[in-house]
Amino acid sequence: MAKIEGKFKMESSENFDEFMKALGVGLVMRKMGNAATPTVEITKDGDTYTMKTITTFKTTEIKFKLGEEFEETTADGRVVKSVIKLDGNKLVHNQVGDKEKKEKDSVLFREFTDDKMLMECKVDDVVCKRVYTRLE
Repeated sequence: MAKIEGKFKMESSENFDEFMKALGVGLVMRKMGNAATPTVEITKDGDTYTMKTITTFKTTEIKFKLGEEFEETTADGRVVKSVIKLDGNKLVHNQVGDKEKKEKDSVLFREFTDDKMLMECKVDDVVCKRVYTRLE
C-alpha cells in the first residue's frame, strides 16, 4: 500500500474554478487559486498528521487525527468543521460549512499511489480533479 506521508507537487487541475465558484469564493481569490501550483507536504508524528499546502501567496497547515473533528480555516477563509478518515489508500476529508452563514459542505478525496496523489474535490454536483506528483 502506498504511503500517505510525503511531498507532492500539483501537475494538473480540472474544474477548480467551478469548484471555488460553487463554494462562493470571490473573483480575486479564484484568480489567485487558479494561478497557484501548490506543493502539499504530509507528515505524521505519532497519531497526528500535519498537512501543509504551500503556494507562492499563501501557506496553510492543518493538524489532525484520523476520525476526530477539528476546526479548519480553509484557504479561502471559511471556518469549517472537518473530519478526515482513512479508507484504504484514500484520505476522505469532510468539511462542514457554517449553516448560519449558508456555507456549503465539501468533500476532498486524496488517493495515494507510489508516485501520485490523486485529489477529487466535491461540492453540490461540481467535481474538481487535481493530480499531484510525489516528490518524496
